[in-house]
Amino acid sequence: MLRTLYDYFWWERLWLPVNLTWADLEDRDGRVYAKASDLYITLPLALLFLIIRYFFELYVATPLAALLNVKEKTRLRAPPNATLEHFYLTSGKQPKQVEVELLSRQSGLSGRQVERWFRRRRNQDRPSLLKKFREASWRFTFYLIAFIAGMAVIVDKPWFYDMKKVWEGYPVQSTVPSQYWYYMIELSFYWSLLFSIASDVKRKDFKEQIIHHVATIILISFSWFANYIRAGTLIMALHDSSDYLLESAKMFNYAGWKNTCNNIFIVFAIVFIITRLVILPFWILHCTLVYPLELYPAFFGYYFFNSMMGVLQLLHIFWAYLILRMAHKFITGKLVEDERSDREETESSEGEEAATGGGAKNRPLANGHPILNNNHRKND
Repeated sequence: MLRTLYDYFWWERLWLPVNLTWADLEDRDGRVYAKASDLYITLPLALLFLIIRYFFELYVATPLAALLNVKEKTRLRAPPNATLEHFYLTSGKQPKQVEVELLSRQSGLSGRQVERWFRRRRNQDRPSLLKKFREASWRFTFYLIAFIAGMAVIVDKPWFYDMKKVWEGYPVQSTVPSQYWYYMIELSFYWSLLFSIASDVKRKDFKEQIIHHVATIILISFSWFANYIRAGTLIMALHDSSDYLLESAKMFNYAGWKNTCNNIFIVFAIVFIITRLVILPFWILHCTLVYPLELYPAFFGYYFFNSMMGVLQLLHIFWAYLILRMAHKFITGKLVEDERSDREETESSEGEEAATGGGAKNRPLANGHPILNNNHRKND
């Protein structure tokens, strides 16, 4: 049974054009071709990435945060209360008014005290500013290095300048060591992101992030063993071209460098729109949709690859909408912050600040800092 499934999964008609077999992609005459077995190394490499990340965040990102004066807001902790804690863990983090009244009777607290307890308890679960900074620092470092390395891999290749050469000789296209390591490192990194997503900072687009990571892993894996490597290197470098800008904007945001953050975000928005909504659909997708049909009839792998590309393109449109909405708020002078992030709840809604005094403490908070004027944090 398992053997039958294995044979069917690797059936040449699924992954290769007509009249071609896996035997055509066996190493010969000093030419090396991509193999599915090459991808096994990405799982231990992903674990290695997690280890490297741990030490990077501890010995590089944390001192950098101190150097940039990333300050954490002191949060008021919810006092111990078994009744409210049980409800929080089992029934929900935001009780309805009827539930607040019931909990008030059960705990002996007033309705306002119950609401305050849940607000403080929710804030306790929100990630710290330092955690966000360290996570952004790690991703910035990887994306920047990956973009530079990716450009080094493809800039001297003829298909970087002429998209039709992506399919010249396909699928009998040998690989070089730089392509191999570029693929293995990129795929390993995305595996590590998927492994750590449960412990990373959760945002409102959490589900979209999972879909993105899974689609990316599938695309990179398929493009490797089906020998879509030339197209794959172009797509990976294109994505890395804007990601490091976003992560650097986050870092300066957390450090309170508002103007620097705003300026980098504008550059990021421009690069993102150009690369994801112009170059990717009108150059890269055109290359993967149109040019292959000039060489061979469409097959399952062709439809599969382009379907996954379509999923990524839909996600890009969704994120572009969020980016443009943030840019509009920035231009019009309204609060600009990451549309994907939950804002920390404050005590001001319950009048608690009257007891703590005036000044900045009475102002709304964004990422643990008082909002002072139009130059606000915009990216989480």
